Amino acid sequence: MSAVFVAAMFMSIMDATIVNVALPTIGREFRVSPTDVGSISIGFLVSLAVFIPASGWLGDRFGGKRVLLGAIALFTAASALCGTANGLGELVGYRILQGVGGGMMAPVGMAMLYRVFPPEERVRASAILTVPTTLAPALGPVIGGVLVTDLSWRWVFYVNVPIGLAAVAFGAVALRHEPQAKVGRFDVAGFVLAGTGLGLLMYGISEGPMLGWRSASVLATAAAGVLLLAAMVGVELRASQPVVALRLLGNRLFRSGNVVMVLVSVSFFGTLYAVSLYYQDGRGMSALASGLSTFPEALGVMAGAQMASRVIYPRLGPRRHITGGLLAVTVVVALMALLGPSASLWWARLLMFCLGLGMGQVFVPTQAAAFATISPAATGKASTLFNALRQLGGAVGVAVLTTAIVATGPVVQRHGHLVPHFLAYRVAFLLAAVFSLAATVGSLAIVDSEAARTMQPRRRGHAGRLDGRPVAAGVDRGSPTPGRADV
Repeated sequence: MSAVFVAAMFMSIMDATIVNVALPTIGREFRVSPTDVGSISIGFLVSLAVFIPASGWLGDRFGGKRVLLGAIALFTAASALCGTANGLGELVGYRILQGVGGGMMAPVGMAMLYRVFPPEERVRASAILTVPTTLAPALGPVIGGVLVTDLSWRWVFYVNVPIGLAAVAFGAVALRHEPQAKVGRFDVAGFVLAGTGLGLLMYGISEGPMLGWRSASVLATAAAGVLLLAAMVGVELRASQPVVALRLLGNRLFRSGNVVMVLVSVSFFGTLYAVSLYYQDGRGMSALASGLSTFPEALGVMAGAQMASRVIYPRLGPRRHITGGLLAVTVVVALMALLGPSASLWWARLLMFCLGLGMGQVFVPTQAAAFATISPAATGKASTLFNALRQLGGAVGVAVLTTAIVATGPVVQRHGHLVPHFLAYRVAFLLAAVFSLAATVGSLAIVDSEAARTMQPRRRGHAGRLDGRPVAAGVDRGSPTPGRADV
């Protein structure tokens, strides 16, 4: 289960960053403007947002194995089609198809993983979840730079095909069929409102930094998205079987985990994007060199995730662990604001490694604690909501920090020449530190006693096993916990 999920998430998350490297080359080949070529990324993000709300119901109704493998197969096929595209419209259409598969992979895979792992192993599952979430954004620019430079832009899509085929083949043999739950009728009204609202809001947020926040199309789509999501809240709170289970936010631990994850996603993903602009636009580095200087962050996360799951979380509990991790992230991001035109690249790389180390102390305990009191029956819907909010937080982070750079001015005129304006990047990093600090405040609402089951010492055995015996997907062998959400 773990291998299939990591492969699926790695493909989906890396795809967004790896394609960004190829956009200028694609624009030149198709002879379209930079504004038009941006639709390749925006189409994928909007499609992703539209189909996330349906993933929980589909996984519960048809079984996680079928839906996850179907989503991976669709994403893989769409990737191959993207590589054959002969025009912008064709490529955007295939990217939208990619987003359909990508939107279902993360929530369904996460739900399956948390059903396999008993509560005392949830922190271990969170460490697994952290690998693709943080490795892929850092590795994408490196792989993209190599492929575009030495092969062709088409290979940024073809690279997904062998990974996807291997994941489907392995999953078909290794994954167990989950018993199909009685989920009732599909909530069409909730899906339309949530999917359309999220899609429009994601479009507005993505286009805002490029077209300007006063643009009529940006204002109209963002406002329409907000209104539709507001209407969705009213509809879903009254629905007996909502596609977006907002009532789960009544669970204090799950609500606190989501608040932390949204705010730290704004900070983290915004910082990754801003540092790539600092390297490329500010320091004049190539996309490949920029990716290599960002990559230490992924190494830090992988090391930090192991420290978190094996040593720190069982001893400190989620509240002190998450708060300490967020304070470390805040300090590191604030120190990045000191980076200037002549700053040592090794100092910058060290900061990226420390950022990853700190994020390992946030992602792992937050995900473990957030699902600690969620019942197996509600895990699919909880995963849908968790992933939708995290996706939105990441998009907001990129938009907010890009806007800060544009508003400050990425270039300034000196002695008759335009030169990089490093104050813009300093403002962006300080803004990211503010969001991380806000997440720190949110973490103080977490109560360790509510996540006590996840703090037990790890038992020996393989991932997805309890005392050496396999745990069937969808089965939680822990004893009932007061306050568990059964929505």
